[in-house]
Amino acid sequence: MDAKTTTEKLQILLPHWIEHNNNHEVEFRKWAASARAEGAERLAKLLEQATASMATTDEILKKALIEAGGAAPDPHHHHHNHHHN
Repeated sequence: MDAKTTTEKLQILLPHWIEHNNNHEVEFRKWAASARAEGAERLAKLLEQATASMATTDEILKKALIEAGGAAPDPHHHHHNHHHN
């Protein structure tokens, strides 16, 4: 069996990275809402800025996945969730 090329490895890694970022975006939004509820508006806005930056990163990673020959990930399919309480 031949060793996988970088492109083949990225076809596997990129969907995981995209999903991982999506999970963190959900967490950031949750914590931003909690911060806002406690009156920490500036903190909430910073977390929302981080979420927006991650969304931009997700779009770039999706383009990279397509460039690597992979299919764009299904936004409704989740393998696992990360919960950081």
